[in-house]
This record gives sequence, structure tokens and C-alpha cells, in this order.
Amino acid sequence: MLERSSTGRAEVEAGGVQRVALTIQEDAVIEGATAILQVIRPHWSPNSVRFKLFTDGITNKLVGCFNQPQAGPDESATPEPEDVVLIRVYGNKTDMLIDRCKETENIQLLHRHGYAPALYATFNNGLAYEYVPGVTLTPTTVKCDRVWPLIARRMAQMHKVRPEDGTRNGTPTEPVPALPGKIEQLLRLVPDRFTDPLKDTRVRKVFPDVVALRTEFDDLYAQLLQKHSPVVFCHNDLLLGNVIYDERRECVTFIDFEYAAPNHQAFDIGNHFTEFAGIDEIDYNRYPTREFQLRWLREYLSEYSGDVSEGTVQSLYVQVNQYALASHFLWAVWALIQAEHSTIDFDFVQFGTTRFLEYRRRREEFLALCFTD
Repeated sequence: MLERSSTGRAEVEAGGVQRVALTIQEDAVIEGATAILQVIRPHWSPNSVRFKLFTDGITNKLVGCFNQPQAGPDESATPEPEDVVLIRVYGNKTDMLIDRCKETENIQLLHRHGYAPALYATFNNGLAYEYVPGVTLTPTTVKCDRVWPLIARRMAQMHKVRPEDGTRNGTPTEPVPALPGKIEQLLRLVPDRFTDPLKDTRVRKVFPDVVALRTEFDDLYAQLLQKHSPVVFCHNDLLLGNVIYDERRECVTFIDFEYAAPNHQAFDIGNHFTEFAGIDEIDYNRYPTREFQLRWLREYLSEYSGDVSEGTVQSLYVQVNQYALASHFLWAVWALIQAEHSTIDFDFVQFGTTRFLEYRRRREEFLALCFTD
């Protein structure tokens, strides 16, 4: 069930992160997590560890590992866990889409700034990292007045981070936005024909061929570039399950930096707004209203630049909604690849269809938005 290297030993990578030569099979996550813990938490007693499988993700498998000694005879309740480790197992063939070395660098970079959990170890098809207390968001809580300002400010803080490889000979270099390259990468991976004939039929009813998709995106992106959204360090996948809210500490933490990279500021915000619709039961009536967006953007700008003038806010509002179109387009194409390769029990064709149709429905409306000083 587990695949090890010939040595079976861990090595220490840059930044003090352990590298474990082990592969966890998707049907043996608990067994694999136990093997990882033997390396990174050798002092844990096997009898004190309990596991919890999380189901929020649709591409990876996640297990929480809790070191929770049994209550003593005089204790009325089981004590709180002394230590918690999260172990994430990558989905099948996701390495085609994601640069795992860059993901590790992103987590370490953001952790140094206090914006990401600590990374404990990597293994052949996943990683182990710090558990962050709190709950993931829902379409309701993401709009709560005690929550959304925290998200807006944290995103602004992350957007001000400068990757360490962003200089050459001590001189800052212009970051390259990830969006066009990621779209091209995805389009190259869309199968000519899906292995499952039913999926193939469903896809062809909605999506044009890859040549037409590429032409359509090129036209969209050409129009988006005219809005001059700055390139900043983005999360690029801030869905509700990737935001942890801790009510006790009144803070939020972002997780899962698989797609983090320099990108257009407005894409990151617009992508987050599209996720208000949810995943399991997508409802685009939940897309935030103009009034809500303007409040959110003022909070964001107060942290990002301090410029909350009406012109700046309105200009960003136009950019964000237009880049939301690119978000729909990207995740629709992404879903086609997942539909072919993922072993997760999820209807990726339906997900991709829903996002592509929403992109088409909103395209003319959002591209018509404009702001004049």
C-alpha cells in the first residue's frame, strides 16, 4: 500500500523541511499518514494518535493527525490535542498542473511573513503542515461582517509580499502574470476525446474545441490587459474551503498554495468573489452585489495602499468583475482535465459546465463595465 525509496529515510531540504521518500496511495491515507508521523513526530505514542479525514477538497485528500493522550482516571474529559499535523495527499495526475517545488517555496515564503501555516515535511505525493484552528467558510459566513474584512485585509497583505526571486543583481524585476501561461498549460492538457464516452458527449454539448477556446481566451485577455491591473503575489485559488476563520482569535488564515504565483491583482479578488457561489451546490445568485463589493474593496485598499478615493475604488471594481470572467474560464478548462484524470468522486464535467456557462452569461455585461474619472 505504501511505496518507499530503497533507503526509506528522510532528508532535510532547504528551510529545514524534511523530505520523506514515501508515496501514499489514495486508498491507504491513514496508513500512509502513520508512516509520515513516524518520521516527523517519532515521540508520538501510536496509542495517543487519532485521525480525522476532511472532505472539503475536490482535488486532494486531507487527514488531520491529533496527538491526544487518553484522559486520566481523575479527568472528566479527554484533554485537548497536544499537537496536530495535517497531511495532504495530492490528487491523481495533479502534478501535470502544479509545480510542487514552487508550491513548497510559496508556503515557506508566506510562513515567514506570518501568512501561512508551517510546513513540516514533503513526501512523493503530498506534504505535512501545521494545523490551523478554526473552520472553513460557507456561502453565508464569507459575507459576515466579522469575517469578510479580515479576508480583504489578509489578501492585501499577501499582495504586498515580494518573492525573493523577484530580483536580478539586486534590482527588482517585473513579475510575469501567471494567468496566460496557466491557461495555455491547461488547454494543452485537454484530451482530444475523453476516455468515458458519456463525459465526452456531455463536454462537447457545451464546450467548443481547444482551438476555439484558445482564440476566445486570447480575445478576452487582450481586453483585460487594457485595464492595467497590477501584477502582485496572488493566492489564485481562494475558494471558501481555503480560508480558515478562527472566531476566538478573530483572524483568518489562507491555506493550500498550489496555484500561488504572481498574477493580476484583480484576478485574485475576482476569483474569490466567484467562489461565493459555493462548490457542492453552486448558486451564482450568491455572487456579491455591487454594494458589498465596494465595501470589500475599500477595506482591501485601506490595507494595500491607503488610497480609498472613489476613483480608485470604482476602477478596481471594474477590473475585478472583468477578471472574474477569466476565473470562470480558467476553472472551467481545469475541470475538463480533472474529469479525465481525477479519481475523486465529484462531477467535474458538471462543475466545468456550470462555470463556463456563467462565463458566457456574464461576459458582455462585465466587459461593458467602465469607469470614467
